[in-house]
Amino acid sequence: MTEPLSARAPLIDRIRRAPLGSDDPRVVAAVQDFEAEVIEAARATGLVLTNRIRQFLNGIFAGSPYLSGLIRRDPYRLVRMLAEAPEETRAKLLEQVANEAEQAQSIADVMAALRRFKNEIALLTALADLGGVWDLSEVTGTLTQAADAAVQQAVRFLFRQAVANGSWLDADDLNPERNSGYIVLGMGKYGAGELNYSSDIDLVVFYDRQRLKLRADIEPQPFLVRLTRELVRILQERTGDGYVFRTDLRLRPDPGATQIALSTDAALTYYESFGQNWERAAMIKARPVAGDTEAGKAFLAELSPFIWRKYLDFAAIADIHAMKRQIHAHRGFGQIGVAGHNIKLGRGGIREIEFFVQTQQLIAGGRQPDLRTPETLTALDCLAKRGWIKPEVRDDLARSYIFLRGIEHRLQMVADEQTHSLPENSDALAVFARFAGYESVSELSTELVPRLEAVQRHYAALFEDMPELTRGGTNMVFAGEADDPQTVEALAKMGYSQPHQVIETVRGWHHGRYPAVRSAKARERLTEVQALLIEALAETANPDSAFASFDRFLSQLPAGVQLFSLLRANPNLLRLIADIMGSAPRLARILSRHRRVLDAVLDPRLIGTLPTPEELDALIRDELESASDFQEVLDRARVIGNEQMFLIGVRILSGIIVPSQAGGAYALLADHLIRALQQAVEQDFARVHGRVPDGKAAVVAMGKLGGREMTAASDLDLILIYDYAPGATQSDGPRPLAPSQYYTRLTQRLISALSSPTAEGQLYQVDMRLRPSGQKGPLATQLSSFIEYQANEAWTWEHMALTRARVITGPPELRARIEQTIREVLVRPRDRAKIAADVRDMRQRIAAEKGTDEIWNLKHVRGGLVDLEFMAQYLQLIHAADHPSVLDQNTVLALQKVDSKGLIPGGAGAILISAARLLNDLTQIVRLCVDGPFRADEASQGLKDLLARAADAPSFDRLEADLRHMLAETAAQFDRVIS
Repeated sequence: MTEPLSARAPLIDRIRRAPLGSDDPRVVAAVQDFEAEVIEAARATGLVLTNRIRQFLNGIFAGSPYLSGLIRRDPYRLVRMLAEAPEETRAKLLEQVANEAEQAQSIADVMAALRRFKNEIALLTALADLGGVWDLSEVTGTLTQAADAAVQQAVRFLFRQAVANGSWLDADDLNPERNSGYIVLGMGKYGAGELNYSSDIDLVVFYDRQRLKLRADIEPQPFLVRLTRELVRILQERTGDGYVFRTDLRLRPDPGATQIALSTDAALTYYESFGQNWERAAMIKARPVAGDTEAGKAFLAELSPFIWRKYLDFAAIADIHAMKRQIHAHRGFGQIGVAGHNIKLGRGGIREIEFFVQTQQLIAGGRQPDLRTPETLTALDCLAKRGWIKPEVRDDLARSYIFLRGIEHRLQMVADEQTHSLPENSDALAVFARFAGYESVSELSTELVPRLEAVQRHYAALFEDMPELTRGGTNMVFAGEADDPQTVEALAKMGYSQPHQVIETVRGWHHGRYPAVRSAKARERLTEVQALLIEALAETANPDSAFASFDRFLSQLPAGVQLFSLLRANPNLLRLIADIMGSAPRLARILSRHRRVLDAVLDPRLIGTLPTPEELDALIRDELESASDFQEVLDRARVIGNEQMFLIGVRILSGIIVPSQAGGAYALLADHLIRALQQAVEQDFARVHGRVPDGKAAVVAMGKLGGREMTAASDLDLILIYDYAPGATQSDGPRPLAPSQYYTRLTQRLISALSSPTAEGQLYQVDMRLRPSGQKGPLATQLSSFIEYQANEAWTWEHMALTRARVITGPPELRARIEQTIREVLVRPRDRAKIAADVRDMRQRIAAEKGTDEIWNLKHVRGGLVDLEFMAQYLQLIHAADHPSVLDQNTVLALQKVDSKGLIPGGAGAILISAARLLNDLTQIVRLCVDGPFRADEASQGLKDLLARAADAPSFDRLEADLRHMLAETAAQFDRVIS
């Protein structure tokens, strides 16, 4: 069958329409000046320039600086193109670029050849498009052929270079890329054969290790990554000849974390495990365009089950719905207009037509293979034939698509920019309307607006029954390879200073970069809750810090389905998680390591109030009694202990309890855990070593535990005191031990039970240095030795420490004797001057070793907790003989009792009591929220606000000023009180 005459006729004879010219004198003069050059070139070839062609050129000069420049650069080129059929010119250009690339000796040579080729194709395509010679499919097909030729010749040249330098082992020197295993996929409009006039080309590069022919000493990935970088440079680097195609590699798997060339094995693993719906949509248009195209086809065939699923669950369809909202991204998205309207991404635009088609393909293509076509217009026909859309819908969308693509191409011809927005300026818009063939903006609008409205109407109907995924009107789109501009704007308004980083991080979650989001179910649950989570974190004092903290938390979480399900079902938990992330990084780390605390937080009986001693006993007993062996007892003790410590911290953070209540809560928990573990240790120890006749042991709490002033990070200061029947020489078990050895070993076991890390973490650090004789003395102390030591050998500092001693375990009679001993020691008359000298000496020693001017070292700074504790202990020691009621293990209560007797010099009691309360409250918050020292310049605003609230200060700056003043006052009182 012969071609129709019109298809072989010269371009000049087939021009049916033209952009409208301008009567602007400057444009007219420029055209007239150029006409002389064109007429001269036309005479040389025998071509006759008619008035119609002159009008055609006038319209181009009036509307397109880019095309005008190409024409001016070589008038003879224009004449040659006009004088022959554009199909023949295209074929010659394709053949010519292949020959020039084959002859190229360097990258500079091949880059120059490709750029000349691109300029020729760009001009030819524009002339055929503007003149109505080619329809849309011919225009986009030509642009796609040009891209294929450029990419193929660049890849072929690079492989020839590799063969020449010995890196690539292949006998086929002319086409070494053909069976190389190096796969270049075209994606998006390029893959579908629908390139824009000034489009980027989307590429994804894979390689099949089994097909590579690299020299044995060369690693595949570094080599192929370098080769891909060179490919991109050849295509998009601007030179004096311009560029070929801007190149985008971001459609590859997880582009933020992967190399630009990936093995097919890694890619298949990614898509099967972490592939998302937007990536499935992108893969609909994937096409091997260069390199080893047969390997590319095999790869896409293997990937087919990922792209085309037979069934989609609700979460997947909801995700597709979220993809819809990605298109409403630029100015004009909210309403249809003309000036400034984005005809690709705006309402009723090209992307809505494409997404209309792709979403239907994703939903139905798994069961109906004939829907698996990459071309938009072909897919519309298939959907209509299958009954997925009505014929009139197909016709509306097809006509609109063809029209809008024509407008898009003309927009891009103006300056060779990848733009999709109509000019906002009225004068510029009028000029463009004439370039597009319309007498006025009004005439353009009359044809454009109904097209946009038709697309919008059909597209809205497609998703009208889907749930809205926004919150309070805020757009939250994290799918896709590019950042949604509206989401960027929304995040910035919410207070995030780096919205692009937030989007990239969330996108990384969906790529399965952490264990918590490796499963498809976890990512589906994440999709449902992520907008609410982002908003909750934004409501904290420092959204960036809170978000970063949540990201760290998520990175340490072993699984995420439970968390995301809980957050979705419990808005209060979401708010609490946000507060933790914004204020308490230490709690955030605990939360990630101990999953059960999430369940505990949800139980209103646990979170609402502090448990009573009876309730704590029941909780611990129920947990430990079901343990099958001693190791499981230790694990379960850590589970319940860490859970309850976390809950105390949460109660502080959420304001359920004030910091001053926390010390008692932590101490009560420690008391019960020590008691339970001591009982478990004694039972387990007795299985091997039996029991000492009438033997008994008691634990004495010292320091902050003894004073009920524990914090979230406190050690346990303990003493173990034992007694046994007179004359007993050994225990009665299979492996008997002498009493001193028995209780020393028992103490070691108890320390280990409390402090050793297990699979469930660590419970407490234990410090036994306050026992008689300190580190030199035995771990366990016999009652008689304890009595003797305290009565005759103990130093002043040991009696000071004894003011905080509290017996927390042991049989009643042993406890009573220890308590009596402690009381008798503390109520002895003292030499005030000697005690004062000893206290001052000890304070100077501590200052020399640990002294600081840093006010947030609340313990050791002058006027800090050490000074307050020393004053309370000193006052008790010197006054207890006459006023035994002043004794109390708690610093604040002891100061109150001493002050109530009028025993604090200068009426400074109120100052010291207030200071003790403030420092203890601040210490609770700091130890709860931060591991290590608190540094104000590094602290989050949320933590600073929390500290200010705890101190009842209007701001953190005011708190710091008040704290400095208070420390100075307390330091001054130290010298007055201890005298």
